Amino acid sequence: MTKKSALLKAFETQKEIEAQAFILGHRLNLRGFREFPVIKNMPFMIEVGAGAAVLFRYGVVVLFGLTAEQKEAFLEQVKEHITNPLEAIETETVIIDCVPKEGDKVSFDAVHLEAWDIDRLLVIADVLAKSQVLSYHETQVSASFDRIEPISLEMQNKGRPNARRTRELVRNIASTLSTERSIAGQVEILDKPDFLWDKPPALQGLFVRLEDEYELRERHGALKEKLDLIYRTSQMMIDLTNSRHTLHVEWYIVILIVIDIAIHIVETYVF
Repeated sequence: MTKKSALLKAFETQKEIEAQAFILGHRLNLRGFREFPVIKNMPFMIEVGAGAAVLFRYGVVVLFGLTAEQKEAFLEQVKEHITNPLEAIETETVIIDCVPKEGDKVSFDAVHLEAWDIDRLLVIADVLAKSQVLSYHETQVSASFDRIEPISLEMQNKGRPNARRTRELVRNIASTLSTERSIAGQVEILDKPDFLWDKPPALQGLFVRLEDEYELRERHGALKEKLDLIYRTSQMMIDLTNSRHTLHVEWYIVILIVIDIAIHIVETYVF
């Protein structure tokens, strides 16, 4: 009996299993998990305790069928291999059961599979992981809007932000660019996972239904629009500040020229 079939057989003895996704940081080094029994290399899926884990390089781990104690112990191990860990760990959970001959069905908090299958679990892991990344960045974008609001009010009242506020605007732009790089380059939210390309239509249909249920495309589009707005707003505020500084410098130059001319006139015609 292979490792894979042993895992699936264990799942078959349970009425349902829990899948839970955790976003732990910005980067996960997968080389530290080669001592675990490997089920699949791409995406990287391993046996953990009584269940399995799918690990993604962009800092997300999806666990299947682990007990509470096994989850806690494994997540502590994962944290040792995380780059830029997050202070607050976000999570998303879905219940999975098997209903033979009914076809794969999806609802918000449950997935009903026609059969226990590694590829089906990988599809679920892919969508949960992407949803977690979107949830994290949606929270960060909301915080960015909260930071921009007092700067906007300050500009309305005083005509310009102070130096500290300007630095916050620059950080907002840097954060926006970092988020766009993450969701477009590292996570590839809108892309179908590579392992699906040569799979049966039923498996691809499960992916499409999950993608639709978790509104990945809609949330990605909304997030991108908000990121564009933050970038444009922050850049506009910085440009206004720089324009005021340039205007002040120009006035200083004019005043110095006037003073220099006045001194010259006094020296020429008075003395």
